[in-house]
Amino acid sequence: MFSREQIQLRTPDQVRHMRRAGLVVAKVHAALREAVAPGVTTAELDVVAAEVIAQSGARSNFLGYYGYPATVCVSVNEEVVHAIPGKRRLRAGDLVTFDCGAYVVDEEGTQWHGDAAFTTVVGGTYQDPLDELVDTTTYEALWSAVAAVAVAVQSGASGRGGRLNVVGDAVEAVVERAAEHHGHRLGILREYVGHGIGTQMHMSPDVLNYSVSRRGPRLRPGMVLAIEPMLTAGPPRVRELDDGWTVVTCDGSRAAQWEHTVAILPGGVWVLTAPDGGAQGLEPFGLAPVVLS
Repeated sequence: MFSREQIQLRTPDQVRHMRRAGLVVAKVHAALREAVAPGVTTAELDVVAAEVIAQSGARSNFLGYYGYPATVCVSVNEEVVHAIPGKRRLRAGDLVTFDCGAYVVDEEGTQWHGDAAFTTVVGGTYQDPLDELVDTTTYEALWSAVAAVAVAVQSGASGRGGRLNVVGDAVEAVVERAAEHHGHRLGILREYVGHGIGTQMHMSPDVLNYSVSRRGPRLRPGMVLAIEPMLTAGPPRVRELDDGWTVVTCDGSRAAQWEHTVAILPGGVWVLTAPDGGAQGLEPFGLAPVVLS
């Protein structure tokens, strides 16, 4: 975990700058979806990400971060998070997570960051029903959490309903429903969580993906959060490899991660790293994003 301090609130203009960064990240994701295929190395996909960021006039916030040597984390199968791109050549059926970010610089020289992740299956066909379950459940958990934040903001609820812990509650509820429906309980990673984001990639508060007794800080307009549930097909026990970055499941089971940068605005949320602002993801919940012009 990284040390974080007071939660910073963003002005509408600052959120617009973060939207610029978020759209760069969305472009990177689109390029990676196009490029991922059997036979491609993870290092080649890192080049794709770097080129899109450079062409967009932005900069990578992963490259050099605490010494991280690449532009994107490319985590394959049992690799949960932070896997360094290299010579590994992808195969059909591999479950791959891409996690990357970018920042733009405003007229005053201030950095504004975006961060998002998605999981995909190489070749388009899942090898095992558990691969599909962990991927689709993580995706559902992300959007359920984003919707829970939007509802809490819209209602202006006091107490538990208007606090940050709605994220962890939503993720756990999705995992519980999946267990009841499919007869298999997925693991929720606890060592790695979401975070605040703004002038730095990792800021206060920590955004937990599991329920806790404390309610957490109140959700307030101007907060910007990176919401990122990470689920494992087996028990959520992980270990870090000798490279100092790559985190893998202890039992070799596969994992998935989905993430978006989400701005809290009066009356709802704006998903800054989604091209449509979150419209498609929120629509099943009867919600729509709040968009600044």
